[in-house]
Amino acid sequence: MNERRRSGNRNENRQMGLRANRGEGERRGNRADARRRSPEGGAGAPRHADAWRRGDASRPSARRDGDTRRKPRSADARDVSSEEPIVAVDEQIQTQLIKGRHPVATALAEGRPINKVVIAEGVVEGGYEHIVARAKEQGIVVQFVPRSRLDAIAGQAHQGVIAYVAPYEYAELEDIIARDTGATGLVVVLDGVTDPHNLGAIIRTAEAAGAQGVVIGKHRAAPLTETVAKAAAGALEYLPVARVANIVQALEKLKDAGYWVVGTTVDADHRMVDVDYRHKTVVVIGSEGAGLHRLVSDRCDFLVNIPILGRVQSLNASVAAGVMLYEVVRQRT
Repeated sequence: MNERRRSGNRNENRQMGLRANRGEGERRGNRADARRRSPEGGAGAPRHADAWRRGDASRPSARRDGDTRRKPRSADARDVSSEEPIVAVDEQIQTQLIKGRHPVATALAEGRPINKVVIAEGVVEGGYEHIVARAKEQGIVVQFVPRSRLDAIAGQAHQGVIAYVAPYEYAELEDIIARDTGATGLVVVLDGVTDPHNLGAIIRTAEAAGAQGVVIGKHRAAPLTETVAKAAAGALEYLPVARVANIVQALEKLKDAGYWVVGTTVDADHRMVDVDYRHKTVVVIGSEGAGLHRLVSDRCDFLVNIPILGRVQSLNASVAAGVMLYEVVRQRT
């Protein structure tokens, strides 16, 4: 619904500009010409869509004049997830818990894969500044909560600070890009998937589909936990997962590495089967509630929809990922 509202605003602005310069009849003619030029009859379709379906197009190493990829509406590449509330502490209880000032400081110093540091409100002035500083240096989420909340999570012996340690170590995005699976490159990027069962199921399907890895955000997203590992049914032993601070910048790095980025959204003009996935591909899956965030959507070369024939207008995120990934497998095999 948010995407349709934004689309409506863009159309309204475009029409206001046309009314200032052209008559009504000329405007209708221009729209008709645009539809004839579009591969799918829609004015918003990328001009290079037919070339990619034929296998004639290749990912440029950098942007240049005349590039026919979808252009972002904004040059702002900030982390869109930073404005969203971070995942509630209770959702991470099944992660290994470290309690106490010195154990947490030691874990940070040793570089253990920490999902989040949680500190009781009001204790930073009591010698915890170095823990906060070290966590932020490593890009780890720091959350302040009432002491009573910390007591409920960790009991009384926590000294005002706890840390959630991931059961598996995160990979670097560059490691995923460089990973050789013996097949054409395939990466799954998740934009705001917060349910650990969905994350685990997507990791399981991605590994089965031959993906190089999965990329998740540090904010507004489920981290690796024991719940995720259980839902992944062993796939985490084989498939690397990268956790990045900025999904938008991660997509730009993947583009620079030669990948085409395909995002899923309900109101896209193209069907998922209209795109050629035999090239290096990134499949982007959004959250079930909000879908893809605007800046993430802007970085996609193609936006596609999964046909839905019933009355329910959306699929579970893990189901959508499975459908998309096995369309990739179908085309490549």
